[in-house]
This record gives sequence, structure tokens and C-alpha cells, in this order.
Amino acid sequence: MLMDKRASSTKWKHPWLLAAWFFWSCPLVSAQTDPAVNLSRDQALRIGRKIWQNECGGSVAGLTSWNESENFASLGIGHFIWYPEGQRGPFEESFSNFMKFIRNARVDVPVWLQHLGIGSSGFPECPWNSRAEFLRDQNSTRMKELRTFLARTVDLQTQFMVARLQNSLAKMLGEASPADRPNVRQQFTRVASAPQGCYGLVDYVNFKGEGTLHSERYRDQGWGLLQVLEGMHGTTGGQSAVEEFSRTAATVLKRRVQNSPPARNEARWLAGWINRVNSYRQNS
Repeated sequence: MLMDKRASSTKWKHPWLLAAWFFWSCPLVSAQTDPAVNLSRDQALRIGRKIWQNECGGSVAGLTSWNESENFASLGIGHFIWYPEGQRGPFEESFSNFMKFIRNARVDVPVWLQHLGIGSSGFPECPWNSRAEFLRDQNSTRMKELRTFLARTVDLQTQFMVARLQNSLAKMLGEASPADRPNVRQQFTRVASAPQGCYGLVDYVNFKGEGTLHSERYRDQGWGLLQVLEGMHGTTGGQSAVEEFSRTAATVLKRRVQNSPPARNEARWLAGWINRVNSYRQNS
């Protein structure tokens, strides 16, 4: 692994974070008390490190990225999306949501990041207006401070992603048709009951979303966690549930590429995406 251990925020120095573990260590339950995610501190941190490896190769440099053909920066271990002022796209913005999430945490935030103005979207806007501008600024003080901040908050970023998963079931059930809801609930619980399944669920919902936004669809077909669960029909738990989740996620991602606009050339990413969802079934 390429992770810079000195930069990882894993010592849990903040009292607020210690209290948060009471929330993390309890199983997630829906309105109908379905057991779902139960993560220990060590399990959650391992998931965060795996996602850092998936998104950034485990490197500090990878914490600040802007992909070709995208109109947004991708920040942190989860490559949280951050749009510049006046620019939006089909994908949900998540970096500003992360900043809201950690508002009460006792962590040092770069002064310039605290003082960004609120844009028309209601979120602090990304100060870089294009990928070219972002890349030119790679060695600036501002960018270095941002990478340091992101490297120091790996634990908080992991908590943010787990919290997103904890909120996802209700959102997905609200979007699914009444006839599909029992199966979605069952499949979520099947996967979440397996230790490796928790990693797959946290990673996929961060990686491709809940699948509830109609803007995140090509040809009226989504690619989020909801669509993966809808494509599953098994009944046994454990490793078989994780295997089915991995296979179905690969099918959903292939369909996304097939439906995507040719100008986006999403086929270039497919091999990496498939390798990523294949990792869900590996006991490591």
C-alpha cells in the first residue's frame, strides 16, 4: 500500500470522535428495525484505507484531483465532488456536504477554506474554475494546505461515508417501487450482514451513489446502489451475498458505459471499475 502513514488521521485525538463511536458501533436500523451495518472502529478504518487506495492509490497527492473531461474537483479519500461557481452536472456534490458534516469537529481547517463565500447553490464553491486552473495551482500554499487537511481527516472522511450509507436505505426505499421494496431491503441486509459486505456497501454508495437521483441516469437507467440491489435476487447470506453483489455491480457498471454519451468515453474507466467491485469479494 502506498499510504503515507504519517499523514493518516487514525489516532482519534478529538473527544467528539470518541463519542461518535457509540453511534458507529451500533447496528443501523431502518424504520422497520432491519439490522444492517455494524462496524467496529478498526473495521471502519480498514474500509477508509481501502477506499483511499481505490480512489487515490493511497497517496497524499491523490487527495486533490480533477479528472479529464470533468467540470469538478475530486477531493479526499472518497474523491468527493466539488463544483466551481456557476457549474453543475448530473452528479451529486459531496465535498461541501463533508464540510458541513465536520462542522462541529475540533479540527483545524485552512483559513481560506473557512472564508469561502456561499454560492448560488447554497454551498461554498470550489475556488478553481477549471481543470487547467486547478493543475496550475498544484504547488501553491493553498493546495498544500488542502492536502494536509485532507490527510489529517481520513477518519472523519470515513465516518462521513459510513453515515451516508446509514442514511441510504430509507432514500432507496423511498425511490423504489412498492413492489420492489421488500427485495431491496432484503438484499441490503444480506450484504450488510457479511463483514466484507460492509466494505462493498460503503465503497459503492460513495463510488456511484444511492441511485436515487434522476439526474444520475443514462437512458433512464441508473447505476447506483439501488440499481445493484434491484438486480439481486438471492436469499442466502454470508459470502454468497457478497459474491452476488460484486457480480451485479459489475453488470450495472457495464450497462452504464453502454448507455453513456460517446463523448464521455467512459469505456476508459470500465476496467478499473470492474477491478474495484471485484475487490468486494476478497477477504482481505
